[in-house]
Amino acid sequence: MKYKKTLFILFLYAATTAICAYWNIICFSKTPKDISDKTDKTLLIKKGLSFSDAAKLLYKNGFITNSFKMKLFAKLKGKVNIKAGEYVLSASMPPIHILEILEKGKVKLYKFTIPEGLNIKEIATIFADENFCSEEKFIAKAMDKNFTKSFNINADTLEGYIFPDTYLFPKGLACEDLISVIIKHFFKVFKKDWKKRAEQLGFTTHQVVTLASMIEKETMEPKERALVSSTFHNRLKINMKLQSDPTAIYGVENFKGYIKKKDLKKDTPYNTYKIKGLPPGPIANPGKAAIYAALFPADTKFYFFVSKNNGTHKFSKTFEEHAFAVRKFKLR
Repeated sequence: MKYKKTLFILFLYAATTAICAYWNIICFSKTPKDISDKTDKTLLIKKGLSFSDAAKLLYKNGFITNSFKMKLFAKLKGKVNIKAGEYVLSASMPPIHILEILEKGKVKLYKFTIPEGLNIKEIATIFADENFCSEEKFIAKAMDKNFTKSFNINADTLEGYIFPDTYLFPKGLACEDLISVIIKHFFKVFKKDWKKRAEQLGFTTHQVVTLASMIEKETMEPKERALVSSTFHNRLKINMKLQSDPTAIYGVENFKGYIKKKDLKKDTPYNTYKIKGLPPGPIANPGKAAIYAALFPADTKFYFFVSKNNGTHKFSKTFEEHAFAVRKFKLR
């Protein structure tokens, strides 16, 4: 009888201890280290880091009061799978909230903007400057034929499809994944009705993007995009050379400064002073407005335009009108 009583007392003691320990861990999970310290700090969880080491890191950086209790709490929850990345945390967050953030991968995001009209090499420089991806890796991936084909793009490179916009990216994302997000965004913008419109014009998506890239490079004035587009469309209809300076520039290695007559005479696949029709692919990465202009040109009889040296252009219907405009704006 005495033996049974002792066993009961021991069992009661063990059960009480276990319950107390359980509630201690639960209280720990809901209690911030310092509720008044709302200072945000960045914590990097490296790929492959165990939860045990992550708990120690959280303790070392002042986010929790006890790494061992954090590990016990994680075990109580069951299977824990934290994501690698940069996190913004504070000591005012309870451990249960911190663990939720790590499990859901709510990493710190950085704003990244791709301006309209840049080519692959220029965009690669921005990626490198923002420490997202080296220039070499970006260019190599964007010019990888197999990678391009994986998006069902009928081209050798991704020129034209690296859609200009503002993105939110986490640091540490592979260069390939960054580019994939951007290309997928392009196809979200280029919707089915745009593809249908391209077909009505007798264009492929690739040809529309190519024309849009030329429009993007020709004018920075929003009101002129549809006019530039109409000029190119009108020329294409009569099989007239497009004679676009930016296409000639695209074929010049390491172009700097102003375009020269010798540049216009160079035999390159992109030089529309030498070839008829559109070049084989985009010469830059056009924005939404330029693509829209390529699909919906203004209804004009323009076949020529020349810069007025103030960011706008003079559009003409005949060569005689154009020659007069050239003398007026270029030869003075």
